[in-house]
Amino acid sequence: MLRNIPACISPDLMHALMTMGHGDEIVLADADFPAATYSRRLIRADGLDMCTLLEAILPFFPLDSFVEKPVLTMDCSEWGDEPESYQRFREVIRRYDNHFTDFELLKRFDLYERANNAFAVVVTSEADGNIVLKKGPVMM
Repeated sequence: MLRNIPACISPDLMHALMTMGHGDEIVLADADFPAATYSRRLIRADGLDMCTLLEAILPFFPLDSFVEKPVLTMDCSEWGDEPESYQRFREVIRRYDNHFTDFELLKRFDLYERANNAFAVVVTSEADGNIVLKKGPVMM
C-alpha cells in the first residue's frame, strides 16, 4: 500500500497513468461504451462514476496545455441536448485545470477511433458520458 493514493485508483490504472507520456490519451468510458472492441488496454473501474474518477485522477494528471482542448467527449447534438452529466464533468475539470474552457466534441465513431488509439480505456459505471483526457508534460 501507498499513502495518499485514492482507493478508487486500482494498481492497473495507476500503472497506466504513470506509464503515459505527454500527448498520450486515456478514455474514461461509461458502462455502455464498447470498450472491449475499441481499446488496446482495457481497465475496469466498476462501481465508480465519472466524477469520482476525475476527482481522483486530476490532482496529479496534467492536462495538455499545448493543445486548445485537451478534454474530448461525444457530440450528442444529433440526438438532442447534451447529457446532464457533461456539466458535472466540466465543474470537476475546472476545479483542477483553470485553463479548461470546454470539451472538444467528436462524432460517435470518431470517438471510437480515438479510443482505439488511446493509451487505455477505463470503463466506469457512469450511466452517460465518455471523456478523453490528453496528458500534458509535468511542469516543475
